[in-house]
Amino acid sequence: PPGSKEHTPFFAREMEIASYMGLELGKVNIKRFADGEIYVQLQESVRGCNVFLVQPSCPPANENLMELLIMIDACRRASAKNITAVIPYFGYARADRKSQGRESIAAKLVANMITEAGANRVLVCDLHSSQAMGYFDIPVDHVYGQPVILDYLASKTISSNDLVVVSPDVGGVARARAFAKKLSDAPLAIVDKRRHGHNVAEVMNLIGDVRGKVAVMMDDMIDTAGKLSHLSYRKHNSKIEHFTLRGS
Repeated sequence: PPGSKEHTPFFAREMEIASYMGLELGKVNIKRFADGEIYVQLQESVRGCNVFLVQPSCPPANENLMELLIMIDACRRASAKNITAVIPYFGYARADRKSQGRESIAAKLVANMITEAGANRVLVCDLHSSQAMGYFDIPVDHVYGQPVILDYLASKTISSNDLVVVSPDVGGVARARAFAKKLSDAPLAIVDKRRHGHNVAEVMNLIGDVRGKVAVMMDDMIDTAGKLSHLSYRKHNSKIEHFTLRGS
């Protein structure tokens, strides 16, 4: 059974998943001790079952990650046949390499913890970088949200002549270009920005023509949304559609 926690904002989504699969949600009791420790107890037998635990690690990232690890451990100790961790947003994925000295590669650490907790498989959506799949010693299913976005745009019947795909930074050009090709080779615009620190970015220039067009901004992650706020402010005389692939 899919795991559920009725007190979370993700419960409606988990209900929708279970309904689509023709299943009932499994019951999980999750509580907090006075010092903040997490208590997990499965409310039904999972012996011999294929268990799917749906748990993104969006805010509060650390609590949601710890809940997932403890739920995996509880299922393993309750003799589940297979445990799949379904993580729509994989937290700490941006820490997938050492960009400066004395930094942690936290994405690898989280992958190790999920594996050690007892998961047999992981399903994630739009990882910050595909190389993070290699951090796991168990199978990883990496799915993409792009087809859903393309279907949405197709339903709007926007002419490719009225469309421009915008990359919010130079690093996202390849992703935006690939997306633009699937929109009848829509034109591309690029934002030149300067990053002054974590969560601090300043838009300097907009390269490309967006005037009078529907600007589709493709981003990989939203944290403070500061970059997109500045970018939206600069986009005069254009309609804006924004899509983020993870972490919104």
